[in-house]
Amino acid sequence: MKLDRMIGILAILLQQEKATAPALAEIFEVSRRTINRDIEALCMAGIPIATQPGQNGGISIMEGYKIDRTLLSKADMQAILAGLRSLDSVSGTNRYGQLMEKLSAGASKRLLAGDSHILIDLSSWYKASLTPKIEQLHGAILSQETISFTYYAPGGKTERTIEPYDLVFQWASWYVWGWCHYRQDFRLFKLNRMTDLRIGKYFEKRQAPLPDLSQERVFPNVWQVKARIHPDYQWRLVEEFGLDSFEAEEDGSLLFSFGFADKRSLICWIASFGEGAELLEPSELRQEIVAFAEGIRNKYQETYRKMEE
Repeated sequence: MKLDRMIGILAILLQQEKATAPALAEIFEVSRRTINRDIEALCMAGIPIATQPGQNGGISIMEGYKIDRTLLSKADMQAILAGLRSLDSVSGTNRYGQLMEKLSAGASKRLLAGDSHILIDLSSWYKASLTPKIEQLHGAILSQETISFTYYAPGGKTERTIEPYDLVFQWASWYVWGWCHYRQDFRLFKLNRMTDLRIGKYFEKRQAPLPDLSQERVFPNVWQVKARIHPDYQWRLVEEFGLDSFEAEEDGSLLFSFGFADKRSLICWIASFGEGAELLEPSELRQEIVAFAEGIRNKYQETYRKMEE
């Protein structure tokens, strides 16, 4: 793409004294005439580029703007390239890796091909189904087309149509942010809960706010919990809620304190420890946990009874 190529040319010129049109044409696999047109476009965009003919000539950022060469330090470029590499883990292609190679090719020693010690994989266990959704949604966002789908949520299954605006990677999952025709408001939809995606009609863009992804907005502390957890599960508390979420008591048990957004998640979380956890507060939910456990017990007892018959 022309934009990718122009960004690549600019990155090379920011990192080295000069480059020749034939060398740039070889790096980006285009004709010298195409490179000359790209240079003209960069000049029209306000980038101070100078060309010098002759054996020692070439294309460079004008001398009076040398300070601009420090816009991208080695650490900055390494971070950018590591991010580009991570996008391939989602797209299932080598598209961004190829762009990374173009950004790196022909540059000075200050420009590295990303920090190989930073490995970022933004895919998931559901990569086979997730990648096509991301590609389809990204295309719909760029072409301003609505998208319809079946959505599975705690409240049940619904049919939705949205005007998509942004793809969001948050809380180790992918989401799409868009105007929901059903709710008549902006909503965040988890991609793994979306099925049967269908492209719809062109839409005029609205004034779209950025999604509020703060914990207070998405996961409000409706239920403030205190629980006693067996020390064997310390690793789990650290992983899920952090080291500050509990204190060790004299008998070795862990006094856990944290906020939960909904009652069902809280009950299921406590029950997942089996005998390794005891809910202390809120006390009114202790009986509901008993009922939850009794329901599981009765279910399996009924299964065994039928097997014995």
